[in-house]
Amino acid sequence: MNVGIEDISIYGGTACLDVMELAKHRKLDGNRFENLLMKQKGVALLNEDAVTFAVNAAAPMVQRLSQEEKSRIEMVITCTESGIDFGKSLSTYVHDYLGLEKSCRLFEIKQACYSGTAGYQMALNFILSGVSPGAKALVIMTDLARYTVAEGGDSLTEDWSYAEPSTGAGAVALLVSDNPKVFIADVGANGYYGHEVMDTCRPLPDSEAGDSDLSLLSFLDCCDKSYQEYKKKVPEADYLKSFNYLSFHTPFGGMIKGAHRNMMRKQFKMEPDAIETDFRKRVEPSLVFCQQVGNIMGGTVFLALVSTIYNSDNLDAARVGIFSYGSGCCSEFYSGVFTQYGQQYVKSLNFAQLLSQRYRLSIDEYETLLRENALVAFGTRNIQLDQELHTKFYTPSSESSSGNSPSNNVSKSSGKRLFLSKINEFHREYQWV
Repeated sequence: MNVGIEDISIYGGTACLDVMELAKHRKLDGNRFENLLMKQKGVALLNEDAVTFAVNAAAPMVQRLSQEEKSRIEMVITCTESGIDFGKSLSTYVHDYLGLEKSCRLFEIKQACYSGTAGYQMALNFILSGVSPGAKALVIMTDLARYTVAEGGDSLTEDWSYAEPSTGAGAVALLVSDNPKVFIADVGANGYYGHEVMDTCRPLPDSEAGDSDLSLLSFLDCCDKSYQEYKKKVPEADYLKSFNYLSFHTPFGGMIKGAHRNMMRKQFKMEPDAIETDFRKRVEPSLVFCQQVGNIMGGTVFLALVSTIYNSDNLDAARVGIFSYGSGCCSEFYSGVFTQYGQQYVKSLNFAQLLSQRYRLSIDEYETLLRENALVAFGTRNIQLDQELHTKFYTPSSESSSGNSPSNNVSKSSGKRLFLSKINEFHREYQWV
């Protein structure tokens, strides 16, 4: 049985920020910042959260299904570090606003940035089990960074400032089934490797802590070790020859360039110029969308996969090696194939155009947002997001860098989108705009 991704969708929010402008504003070291290989980051507005990102990613995909196909979605898995409740799953909201059948498993996975791969692998195995022939699983990775700064408070710390440009907001939705027209999984070709390490963590709902150097070392070690485990399952695998392309979990592009260089040196003792050529050919296509959205935790590895399919050369069939990493830690190297038809289909979804239509926040608008983010932070009990609060970003200022509002962009791109309207006794209520 062939299994894999039947359909896929990405969502980079309604607003973004030029990270070079942010770096200059924060007075970051230019040479250090250039190594991030970042261009833009998705930014969550006050009326956007992990639920709205998830629904807005999945809705176009669900709308493409017939009623009969839609009724066969029997599992909804949300994968996130940006939950809004310690008990209630985001999947319940997502399931409701997508109008799916009640006969459906709903649950959530948290395992740092590995969560998306965990959800995908669980969905694959549900389909492979054959317990419900023809069933489909909806897997949605949704995350955002909601930094907050108190009015008149201290300036950002240096460590926080360097994490800020690379951490974004967005979601990726996968429809997993036995009709994998987008991406065919290499069943059984998985190498996983995990151990306890305190590289990064979230001791508080809206705060991250950790050791960036340790995180990099753990990432590099797990990339090598999980690939070695993959080779135990697929002895004939060759890192250079077996994969037309490579897609990594991408906290920032520079980290992936270093990880690929490390693998090529270990495997083949290759010279720097040859490594650079291989990087541009097999890895660089995966970075295009990641450079425009930023790190969206569990969804980043699939954002990289979509970018690979969308931006790579046309081939009859291409195998992609995928490396997923989540701090703490768990990692996995796995693979699959996209066909020329799959690539043409993904290109037809115009993801590049949708990302280009986002509202570009000015630095002043972004700073205002940072000061007001606490209004909708984790644990907010009651708030009404009134018209005045909405129009702060929907009505472009004379200083806005885009010249048109997010609401105009929304209407031009994909019709209605879901936004948070109020929180009533912790229950979040949303509306389509």
